[in-house]
Parts: sequence; C-alpha cells; structure tokens
Amino acid sequence: MPEKVYYATGKRKTSIARVWMRAGDGKIKVNEQDLNHYFKLGTAKMIIFQPLELTGTLGQFDIDITVEGGGHKGQAGAIRHGITRGLLAVKGEFRESLKKAGFITRDPRKKERKKYGQKGARKRFQFSKR
Repeated sequence: MPEKVYYATGKRKTSIARVWMRAGDGKIKVNEQDLNHYFKLGTAKMIIFQPLELTGTLGQFDIDITVEGGGHKGQAGAIRHGITRGLLAVKGEFRESLKKAGFITRDPRKKERKKYGQKGARKRFQFSKR
C-alpha cells in the first residue's frame, strides 16, 4: 500500500509555500535544499517549527516544501501556514490548539500599491496654494 502524502498551501504577504508531508523521521527540505542551508536565520527556523512543537509532532514527518516570493520572514510565515494546514489534514483534533495559537489564519498584509500622480501609496506631493 502506498504511503499517505498530505498536501497543503500556505501563504503570507506575497510568499506562497507548497507543502508535502509524509510519515518519516523529521527531514525538512526547502526548494530541494536542507532547511538549515536555506534559512540561515534562527528566528525563521523557529517560526517554521512552531506548529510542529505545539502539536507534539516534531520529528514525525518528512516535509518537502517549495516556496517562492517575498523575503525570508515572509517565506517562513508561509511555510508555517502550510505546515499548519497539512497538520489539519493529518488530524482534525489539532484545530483547536492551532487556532488558539493563531496559526490557521493567513497574514494578508501586503505592500500597498503606489497611486498615480502621487509620490507613493499614501505620501502626497506638497500642496502649494500659489
């Protein structure tokens, strides 16, 4: 019988992470690279491990991740969101604790677009009466 693979998509700002989870010994690969090689920042790795630590499933899944767009923190947040959705697909009982921690909700904040005839999204050219 083939092993069960769980797929989920996570998003944050402009980053999109596609996450495949299968039972294993805790190997995490991001864009075909080892997690420690792809993310140098310890805070980014901490963000990624949060849902696994909360549910007590750290080291139980091999996770393959494809992530694109945004910066390192945005990508880490997208991966966390994807892992959270994957854990919900694995076991629905995790929902209450993950929801309480705020991992299920997507962080939609994006950079606002620049408006025409203006200096930026909110900044205006100086008004001159005469």
